[in-house]
Amino acid sequence: MNAGVVGVFVPIVMFLVIGLVLIAYYYFRFRERQMLIEKGLSADSIKEYFERKRDPNRMLKVGIICIFFGIGLGLGLMLEDFLGRDYYVPFSLFTITGIGFVVANLLSKKFESKDLAK
Repeated sequence: MNAGVVGVFVPIVMFLVIGLVLIAYYYFRFRERQMLIEKGLSADSIKEYFERKRDPNRMLKVGIICIFFGIGLGLGLMLEDFLGRDYYVPFSLFTITGIGFVVANLLSKKFESKDLAK
């Protein structure tokens, strides 16, 4: 396949995927709210439902995962330069980001248990 043809299709596919993700998000959010209204919940109970749904430690989780992603990327690039193998970047990136997800989950559960104890 010609590189010029691929270069044209990349932004087209990117915008299509972004559009589909946004459409799916708004559609399912609308369906969720519509189902709550059909259940006969009052406005106050719907508001309480959505407030309860929020995760207070969301930004902490995102920060931890981003830090571990950066560590994995840096370590993978250093190993690739040092050892000359191409597969260290994706290996360390996925492995260390996965460890970051586990750490973020454990810390979030720890903070939730502290909040419940108060």
